[in-house]
Amino acid sequence: MSNLLNRIDSPRDLKKLSAKDLPLLAQEIRDTLLATISETGGHLSSNLGVVELTLAMHYVFDSPKDKFVWDVGHQSYVHKLLTGRRDRFNTLRQQGGLCGFTKREESEHDHWNCGHGGTSISAALAFAKARDLKNEDNDVVAVIGDGSLTAGMAFEGLNHTGHIQNDMIVVLNDNEMSISANIGGMSAHLSKIMTGQVMLKIKREVDQLLLAVPGIGKEISRYAHKLDEAIKGIFIPGRLFEDLGFRYVGPIDGHDVAALIETFVAAKSLKGPTLMHVITRKGKGYEQAEEKADVWHGAKPFDISTGIFHKKKANPTYTNVFADALIELAKDDDKIVGITAAMPDGTGINKFAKEFPDRTFDVGMAEQHGVAFAGALSIEGFRPVAAIYSTFLQRAYDQVVHDICLMNLSVTFAMDRAGIVGEDGATHQGLYDIAFLRTLPNMVVMAPKDENELRRMLKTAIYHQGPAALRYPRGSGLGVSLDSKITAIEIGKGEVIRDGSEIAIFAYGHTVDWARQVADKFEKDDVSVAVINARFAKPVDKELITKYAQRARCLITTEEHSLKGGFGSAVLEALQEEQVTNVPVKCIGVGDIILEHGAADAQRKKLKLDPDGMFETIAKFYKTLAETAAEKTVSDNEKKSLTGDEKKSRFVRGKKSSPSGNGNKAEIKMRQPLNG
Repeated sequence: MSNLLNRIDSPRDLKKLSAKDLPLLAQEIRDTLLATISETGGHLSSNLGVVELTLAMHYVFDSPKDKFVWDVGHQSYVHKLLTGRRDRFNTLRQQGGLCGFTKREESEHDHWNCGHGGTSISAALAFAKARDLKNEDNDVVAVIGDGSLTAGMAFEGLNHTGHIQNDMIVVLNDNEMSISANIGGMSAHLSKIMTGQVMLKIKREVDQLLLAVPGIGKEISRYAHKLDEAIKGIFIPGRLFEDLGFRYVGPIDGHDVAALIETFVAAKSLKGPTLMHVITRKGKGYEQAEEKADVWHGAKPFDISTGIFHKKKANPTYTNVFADALIELAKDDDKIVGITAAMPDGTGINKFAKEFPDRTFDVGMAEQHGVAFAGALSIEGFRPVAAIYSTFLQRAYDQVVHDICLMNLSVTFAMDRAGIVGEDGATHQGLYDIAFLRTLPNMVVMAPKDENELRRMLKTAIYHQGPAALRYPRGSGLGVSLDSKITAIEIGKGEVIRDGSEIAIFAYGHTVDWARQVADKFEKDDVSVAVINARFAKPVDKELITKYAQRARCLITTEEHSLKGGFGSAVLEALQEEQVTNVPVKCIGVGDIILEHGAADAQRKKLKLDPDGMFETIAKFYKTLAETAAEKTVSDNEKKSLTGDEKKSRFVRGKKSSPSGNGNKAEIKMRQPLNG
């Protein structure tokens, strides 16, 4: 059995192989992809589809001198295997291991960090322009899938590239079309003739000869050009790209490594931007993934021999509960429509589409268009629900502001994958949506504590007169029972889960359950803790916040979101607006960091966002307050006679009273910085 892959520690090692060895190496790579992703999970079908393409690129070009820009970056696993990361490949998407996308900090062969689609052409053009400005000599290749080509930014990049005409190659990895032997072969043949250097030279010489014919030469040349253009328009599917200023090459069989190498060699010598159209098959080499490429796009750990995913018994996911609730509501209201941006499976809109195909719209990887589309539908009397991951809604921020909020249009934003998403890492963390949405006029921002409340909030949002956003996490719910009928809730009103007088925890979204567990731990120490399900980050329930600020010894806010501008910030603003200044506040959430990839539960534990970590943080904060208050209320003589534990005991259990007899709550002062 050959062992070619183990001999490759860099692209230079790949070039030592004969081109005849590459198909065998391709099979070894596919075996490695299957063996690894079956254990770690990850993007399987897309990487199986680009094996030969990646081999050809590294065989022809000289990375890292030549720059590769992978759009999205989820199809870069083969690239990682060939660029010195083979020995660490089993750490893919694990805490401290290889990222599931390209990452500049990880390797000199990764020139662009990504995770969202449509950015590759813009970045590649900039690399090409910088090369020319610096008088350097290297090639730049962008690899973009047909899915990413639906992103508006991709067309902006194509337009600009065609305009300024820098030398670069855009590889269009088309993995949706099947290859027709006749039409595909003819297209490739005509394209090769019309774009090859030899033919270009012949055409120029023929044109000069025609122009030299006295009297009629110019007219003959004009008709010849028209014939040339007509042939291209009939036989070459790349006419659009040529009109944009690209030289079109293809379609090329993306699994014929020899043909790919030959084409890349030819494309290197062409001047100006070239678009190379490559046809690949997602899941190539693994039957299950070939048949259902969408299912195997982001694969969970699985058994290679059977293709069965390893499943643990789990409660219904928030995604499925959302989809079922949307269907239930839509059955009674034909104005409800579902919109998604290239993520029908991930958002659950695919289930909605089966029931209401005419009321379902997948706009492709075009969140900006999708949001504006939703706004206009609202004007026409429909109730659009835009189901878009938290991280991807960021791409449509201007449309949310300008096309929805400023017109106060009734659009519901259902933000799946809010909070920590785990293995997909920094580009996919849903940690910023509260901050960028709650500042917008007319916007209502909410998050459910469990699946049943998600259903109620969905109805609340859909029938609210104005824009509303609800966020919910990736994964399974709590397994709570669902109401037989979906009812709305009052906007801006929180819910007291349990009462208490010493600590008040205002928990947002799915952190409510963790707050309950924290309260149970404090109860064992006879500390009375209130747990409030905040429900809304905008508008916050000022009545409840003020009530517990005046009643409890301290307030705690919890959220799985950035602390900068998040729910905790909203509570602090409410206290300031209500002129409540005598209550210490501790905000718990994600600090001002970039949260990389890793298992979500492990990340929560490290960030102290799990129940144990939250309890530890709150207990430490409360102890500090207790000791500070005791020092302020005990006389100088008592300070000399009492131990620190006695001081704390008197404070916590209310044995030491102020002259007013209220436990001296008003005398508690926050030591700075307690919420840093």
